[in-house]
Amino acid sequence: MFTWFRRLAALSIVGVLAACGSGSDDPPPPGTIAEEATAGGFTALVAAADKAGLAPALSDPSADLTVFAPTDAAFQSLAAKLGFPDAAAMVAALDGPTLAKILQYHVLPSKKLAADLVAGGATQPTLYSFEGAATKLALNTSSGVKLTDAALTSAAVTTPDLPASNGVIHVIDKVLVPPGVLTIVQMAQLNPSFSVLVDAVVTANLAATLGGAGPLTVFAPTDDAFAAALTELGVTRDQLLADPALPDILEYHVVAGDVRAADVVALPKPAAVATVQGDSFTVGADLGITDGRARVARLLATDVVASNGVIHVIDKVMLPPL
Repeated sequence: MFTWFRRLAALSIVGVLAACGSGSDDPPPPGTIAEEATAGGFTALVAAADKAGLAPALSDPSADLTVFAPTDAAFQSLAAKLGFPDAAAMVAALDGPTLAKILQYHVLPSKKLAADLVAGGATQPTLYSFEGAATKLALNTSSGVKLTDAALTSAAVTTPDLPASNGVIHVIDKVLVPPGVLTIVQMAQLNPSFSVLVDAVVTANLAATLGGAGPLTVFAPTDDAFAAALTELGVTRDQLLADPALPDILEYHVVAGDVRAADVVALPKPAAVATVQGDSFTVGADLGITDGRARVARLLATDVVASNGVIHVIDKVMLPPL
């Protein structure tokens, strides 16, 4: 009898604890990705998704997605770099299909927590398809999770694993830029390694040309390349920007057409490549680029694909022949 009484008492205590555990203080279950983004204050992201027609997909209860969600500050930063007064103006100016491409580049087709991203390899396919294939984000998980986009800039996951009923949200500090959406000039504007190049293009009144229909191929020197050129030439940045020869120097870096890395590799070597400036540079068997003054530039990155052509990153400012 006593043993039975003790068992009954224990079951009663368990029942009381269970009742306490299911009280009104429990957090509500998460909403959909769209609902959680709205509740979380991702104003620009939600506005862009609405205009792009993606809100239904992010609200689909049967979905199982991963969304890299840029903060409002990240959207404001992108807007400022592209010359818009703020994120709202940028979203208003861009059309729905363009916004859809940008946002699809932020979505993986399955739910992946931070641990899954770390274990998933160096690239992850997104929902944005370009040139017949799913585009991929490059991941660096050596310290947290960092993503590299098509503009060769990085975003960091600042808050991982926000739950949603139809997937997961990872907060990031930058809007990711997909290939084939922005112009050559815009892609350069977004990468801080090209600040001198962008200033030079604007000063030389070439922004409209490089932002036009194209297609064009730009061999883009980095800021480090410009710093080395200033030392080599014995001039200041302001002096270079004021030089009447600046348009010729910049146009010497531009080739008509959409010339990808594979096209350059396939050229019989040495290959003379005509520029829009009128002179040529030479590509050697080792893919070194010899300019008109026998100086050699090296490729640092290739196939940064814009909507009107492609950028190849080089480590030296090329100079046409004297």
